[in-house]
Amino acid sequence: MIVLNVTYKCKPGMRESFLEMIMAEGIDTACRAEAGNRKYDYYLPVDDSDDLLLLEKWADADAFSAHGRQPHYARLKEIKAEFVSDTVIEKFESRE
Repeated sequence: MIVLNVTYKCKPGMRESFLEMIMAEGIDTACRAEAGNRKYDYYLPVDDSDDLLLLEKWADADAFSAHGRQPHYARLKEIKAEFVSDTVIEKFESRE
């Protein structure tokens, strides 16, 4: 299983708008519906910073690779350009 912790460093004051846009465009729902998706959830920081955490789990490397070729993934990249200043990705392999 492929596990990712994705931290979006949002532009000041833009985190809520970024998350609202993701939800309004159905990107979260589309990702959860992909073959091999096991988890796709967003979390807000306790310290109220402009960060947004995404936890993703994919059944295997093929499922994760296919995710990157989806039209909603391309749309997310476009949205990020407007709202996000940096993205930090931590990728792990789980033996679950």
